[in-house]
Amino acid sequence: MADAGRQKGARGDLTQGSIGSTLLKFALPTLASSILQSLNGTINAIWVGRFIGEGALAATSNANMVMFLLTAFVFGFGMASTILVGQAWGRKDIEGARRVFGTAMGSFVLISVAIAIAGFFLSPAILHLLGTPAAAAPLALAYLRVIFLAMPALLLLTLAMMALRGAGDSMTPLWFMLVAVVLDSGLNPIFILGLGPAPRLGIAGSATATLIANYSALVALIAYIYLRDLPLRLRGSELRYLWCDLAILRTIIVKGFPMGLQMIVISVSALALIGLVNHEGVDTTAAFGVALQLWTYVQMPAMALGAAVSAMAAQNIGAGLWDRVGRITRVGIVQTLVITAALILALTLADRTVLGLFMGGDSPALPIARHIHVVATWNFLLFGVMMVLFGTVRANGAVWIPLIVLAIGMLPVRFGYIFATYHWLHADAIWTSFPVTSFINLALAIGFYVHGGWKKARMTVDTQPDSDECTEEALATREPGGALNPAG
Repeated sequence: MADAGRQKGARGDLTQGSIGSTLLKFALPTLASSILQSLNGTINAIWVGRFIGEGALAATSNANMVMFLLTAFVFGFGMASTILVGQAWGRKDIEGARRVFGTAMGSFVLISVAIAIAGFFLSPAILHLLGTPAAAAPLALAYLRVIFLAMPALLLLTLAMMALRGAGDSMTPLWFMLVAVVLDSGLNPIFILGLGPAPRLGIAGSATATLIANYSALVALIAYIYLRDLPLRLRGSELRYLWCDLAILRTIIVKGFPMGLQMIVISVSALALIGLVNHEGVDTTAAFGVALQLWTYVQMPAMALGAAVSAMAAQNIGAGLWDRVGRITRVGIVQTLVITAALILALTLADRTVLGLFMGGDSPALPIARHIHVVATWNFLLFGVMMVLFGTVRANGAVWIPLIVLAIGMLPVRFGYIFATYHWLHADAIWTSFPVTSFINLALAIGFYVHGGWKKARMTVDTQPDSDECTEEALATREPGGALNPAG
């Protein structure tokens, strides 16, 4: 997703100066914002695991994977609308930025309400299709239905934050993201345990906290936009922009389709994977959910540096500085490997302590989670190199080959490997599929980077992506974390 703090850097000159320091300065704000966003899901998972137990962790893992799938494609279009707002803002076309914002918000209202209604009634069928463990199914249903009711606020809040960043305002989204995170994390134990006048809702209380936090933050953000008369506010006759401008909507769909489809591929793979994990039992499902929480953080350096490489390479390609593009890629790879390796090593040395935050030191799921971490987490070294290579080629408009490579690795390779080895590896077939998938994806990425001819596909000024667009494309590639982030 778009991240606070990077817009200023994205609009700076990335064609001069030291590559290493420039790359880090560009990536660090993105990384910091991503950490803040993800802390919300992590804290909520700790509340759920500590207060309710492994069955609840398994339930939230199932429910959040469903939410990731249902929102993935919509987020792709949200990224595209952010890019269009940013481009209009860069042209000093405030009216055009408002038109894009109005069209996106009007469309998202209809889409998010439809998702909420359909999801509420289809939740039992969805969880049955996933093979959710019987012990976790009632908890997952209670959680998922409330989360679906939070969906309109979640999507609209995220879209508004992204649009404000596209207009160059990085601080307002950051403050209201913080409001949502603090409210959600703070209200979780209150509604789970029924503290004070609040009802005791159990796992539904965690989802209720998310619902209240996102609707509160959305209303507060809208009020702030109008009280401060921020540029994207719509008044009087401008409210007609909320009715879809078909030309703008068509552009959002065209630009958002590759990013949305990319996230759909990741989501389908994740949902199919959680279905296989569910067959291993509640403890294994809970352990996998906790591992996903850790992986959210492990992959962040690769995502932030991949986005920085993409934006930086885009400017240098535009300036014709191809020698510098190659150096940017090499420096990005080295920095990604060093930072990711240090993070994996630190988590491995402290895995019992870190994993114990979610489930307690005597949980039967803890040794399973530690095993998953040791077997699978190192794959993010390979993932990081792939992110940098794909970040570079996307900077020259090559978005479909990375998508195809991703689809090959995450679907036929991953599940072909699992089914071929499960009879003798058992659950380890699932965990080892992560490094196997990353290895195949990296091999294909290297092949395309070296021999794919992406450099020859010089683009016209009208079609070459800008830095923001490259950054959004890079950030759309990831393994989904164990919790959907309500804060955008």
